[in-house]
Amino acid sequence: MSTFDAELCPRFHQAVEIIGRRWSGSVLRLLLDGATRFHEFSDTIPGISDKMLSERLKELEAGGLITRSVEPTTPVRVEYHLTAMGEALRPIMDSVSEWANTWIEEPAAETG
Repeated sequence: MSTFDAELCPRFHQAVEIIGRRWSGSVLRLLLDGATRFHEFSDTIPGISDKMLSERLKELEAGGLITRSVEPTTPVRVEYHLTAMGEALRPIMDSVSEWANTWIEEPAAETG
């Protein structure tokens, strides 16, 4: 048997499903970079709708990776922060960023 323990497969699969869903990685990366507000995500992630962003934030919160705090000001201020579990993804996200910078070509600039 290899050093990869077959018992870990379901956990690995679940982890990849959580962080590998479309836009989840981008949301997590932005949180690691300090973004906290809804508009910071929607303004920075190309192609994400407000509905999809809301869904991803709720999923990441339900998964224990982020927390949502509401300040009862006028207007209401909602912020998102990484939990310890989410922060533990930093070295992984840094490795993915390094890998992407090495192996993924820069998208062609759109002309219009």
